[in-house]
This record gives sequence, structure tokens and C-alpha cells, in this order.
Amino acid sequence: MTGLARNLRNNATEAERRLWLHLRASRFERTKFTRQFPIGDFIADFACRSLRLAIELDGGQHADSTTDANRTRIIEAHGYRVLRFWNNEVLENINGVLTVISEKIAIARNERA
Repeated sequence: MTGLARNLRNNATEAERRLWLHLRASRFERTKFTRQFPIGDFIADFACRSLRLAIELDGGQHADSTTDANRTRIIEAHGYRVLRFWNNEVLENINGVLTVISEKIAIARNERA
């Protein structure tokens, strides 16, 4: 899985690169995120291990995907809350995406307190 995750990091989509600019180096809400993080048999696009948040970005190939719900269930079974965004949401409304992530971070922090 580590090799696959490394390959995915090196071949990130434009939406992944754009969101990573905000999430990297604990810049966003003082929260550490990791890119292409293995969770079970899947690799989440982004994950905050301490708050158990996983962020998935979906392109058009996911529009009719029946496997995404199963993927979400498995990641959730590992104790993560999954946030899903379409690539075009990140590219066209990054502030809205960051607002949702910020709200989920606040909820996760409150639950841990």
C-alpha cells in the first residue's frame, strides 16, 4: 500500500493539489493532515489521524460508482468520519469546501474533549 500511496501523491489531480495547499503543514485550523493515507484496504486522499477525519475527492468517474458507499463504510469501520467532495467543488468553491472541513474539525475536536 505504501508504494501505491507514494505513486498517488506523485500523480495528484489538480483538485488534490489545490486542497493540499490549504491543508499541508498544519496550516488549516492547526490540524495535521496527511496525503494519500492508507486506511484498511483503501487509501484516503487526505486524513487527519488525530481527529479520525478522512477526506475523499471524487472526479466524474465516481458519478455512478456503486463502490464509493462500500469504501466509505469500510473507512468508517476503521473509526474515521468521511467527508466527500467533487473535484469541481474544490476547483470552483474552495472556500465553501474549507468551511465544511472547518466545521467537521470543530465537531471532531468537541467529541474528543
